[in-house]
Amino acid sequence: MLAVVTGSNRGLGWHVAHQLAEKGYHVIAAARQHHQALEVARSIRQQGGDASPFALDVANGEQIIELASWITELFGGVEVLVNNAGIFVDQGQSLTDIELEAWNNTLAVNLTGAMLMCKYMLPLMRSGGYGRIVNVSSGYGSLQESGGLQAAYRVSKAGMNGLTRVLAAEVEGDNIKVNSVCPGWVRTDMGGSEASRDPAESAQWITWAATLDDDGPNGEFLRDGKPIPL
Repeated sequence: MLAVVTGSNRGLGWHVAHQLAEKGYHVIAAARQHHQALEVARSIRQQGGDASPFALDVANGEQIIELASWITELFGGVEVLVNNAGIFVDQGQSLTDIELEAWNNTLAVNLTGAMLMCKYMLPLMRSGGYGRIVNVSSGYGSLQESGGLQAAYRVSKAGMNGLTRVLAAEVEGDNIKVNSVCPGWVRTDMGGSEASRDPAESAQWITWAATLDDDGPNGEFLRDGKPIPL
């Protein structure tokens, strides 16, 4: 069983990669820099798991195609995709203050990157008749909870939730499940030291969604294993 985790070099991604390895998955530890991916893979191996590093910028479509080809050649398919890579560059900014470059970069990484990962990993799941896709989202992406400021991040995560719902409907009947997970306010580089949640504990809910039984949810926005409003 093969699992791809983007943004695996720190925070939630680091813990999810290790947790999936503990469950017996061979983890493709993807990170923007090769040395970062190598460090994750080395750590997993030191703990008795199986992992391979892959340098990947999810905003670079050519690199995603290279990843898909590499997986096909070496492994034949993939069972799990965790779209964890993300950026939050407009924290505290109003829409009138954000630069266009920051807006475009946020959507390119958080939304388009996730879409491209789904696009190129999905055929590898279908060929094996099984798949689990987890899009790591945020309460900021809920239209019910949405407030002001950080428009780029909010819109990117709302778009990711929409992608989840559309793709889940598309793969219905293929033994593939697609869900979004809100990990809550987590003590990571993005969440900050004052956040209320431990990253390892929050990561367990992402790992849970990545290893759902056949009767598990599909097309849902989940927090702590329960649906919350899109």
